[in-house]
Amino acid sequence: MLPEEFQKRMQLMLGEEYGEFLKALGEERYQALRLNSLKKDREGHTAACFSHLTEVPWAPWGYYYQDGDQPGKHPYHDIGLYYIQEPSAMMPASLLEACPGEYILDLCAAPGGKSTQIGAAMKGKGILVCNEINAARAKILSENVERMGLVNACVTNETPERLAEFFPGYFHRILVDAPCSGEGMFRKNQNACGEWSPENVILCGQRQDRILDCAARMLRPGGRLVYSTCTFAPEENEGSVSRFLERHGEFRILSMEEKIPGLEGSRGMAECVENPAPGLEHTLRMWPHRIKGEGHFAAVLQKDGFLPEGWKKESVINAGKGMPEKEAEGLEQFCRENLYLPLEKSLFSAIGQVMGMEPGAKGIRFGDNIYLAPGEMPSLKGLKVLRPCLHLGERKKKRFEPSHALALALPPANAVHIWNLDPAAAAAYLKGQTFPAAGEKGWYLICMDGFSAGWGKLAGGIMKNHYPIGLRRKEFRMC
Repeated sequence: MLPEEFQKRMQLMLGEEYGEFLKALGEERYQALRLNSLKKDREGHTAACFSHLTEVPWAPWGYYYQDGDQPGKHPYHDIGLYYIQEPSAMMPASLLEACPGEYILDLCAAPGGKSTQIGAAMKGKGILVCNEINAARAKILSENVERMGLVNACVTNETPERLAEFFPGYFHRILVDAPCSGEGMFRKNQNACGEWSPENVILCGQRQDRILDCAARMLRPGGRLVYSTCTFAPEENEGSVSRFLERHGEFRILSMEEKIPGLEGSRGMAECVENPAPGLEHTLRMWPHRIKGEGHFAAVLQKDGFLPEGWKKESVINAGKGMPEKEAEGLEQFCRENLYLPLEKSLFSAIGQVMGMEPGAKGIRFGDNIYLAPGEMPSLKGLKVLRPCLHLGERKKKRFEPSHALALALPPANAVHIWNLDPAAAAAYLKGQTFPAAGEKGWYLICMDGFSAGWGKLAGGIMKNHYPIGLRRKEFRMC
């Protein structure tokens, strides 16, 4: 039951196409997943998963699946081989064109689909800040960042205004996937229809204005800002972009539709807003009756200016100091016994190299928990931080217990002890079961079909299960 005022507006916007639009909203929605290019087996291969999947044209590593596949119930999902993501939602991160070594912000990041897509493009290099203002959603974001094995991602739970105080002119690229009225999700989420109102559309537009102003402050000269929503409302799409450009003359719209496969002709509708800014026709609209996906909007904005060669911008709190390696006694012993590391490197630099990070990685300590961060990661003091970066593990007296995050991010080729399981045995492991095993006692990287899944500890002929209790579940579906 679509709201009457929504129907009237859409009929005016679409004209003769309105019937096709209504028909599409009554059909089954398209479903997709994105393979995790960061996850590799011992030979360095990425997952093939399901051979019958078809590609999402605008998203590298994106694939459509059918209802019968149920990939969310397969163990591959739990060990981070893919992220289930609505196909249109893969478009904004593709437009960001993230590069390894950059400083990037996902300002409204939960539940983490776009953050993990950006992180995969960065290949462990640079700094990715993933922020979510809602505490409960920020926790889910952190869990997904960990599941997908991101090593250079920090998760914060802050307001955009607070972040802007800490990071003026800091980021190369910023994604603002803004909270919106959710009209593009009417087919996917029927509850969204009942929550819709013209008043909420106006409130969303006002909130988007504030968020975009904060993003503008944090973007460095020459940087790229991608603004996206999952709504059809012009007030929140072309209208938000027009108002932003009126306030920020240092920005301009980039044309991207010719560069994105499958989105040719998906132009914005400048005629739907008053006083349209120049270039609105180069924004992107994804319509459910034209593509295999839900409704989405995006604009790619470039900030004028450039930076001199060699220029380096730090946050206002500057780069934080790493923990002294002498405080990592238990970690050092664990690494010596269980990981293959480059001998000529210092401890944290060696772990960072194994994880694909840039030279100079450092350790950060929060209580007894030790994290690995890029060497240029700024001090996070004064911010609400859920995940400073890659959690290595916890010191317990003089011993060290590795984290689940380390297992999921660790390339199997760098683990001294590996125990590989087939999918059925891996499902039992993910449920928390132990199993008999023979071999040298100690920590083992448990793998499924060659891909890291978690830790086990062998003693007395039994592989003790160290898969986190909170992540265990009772049933899996083997495809």
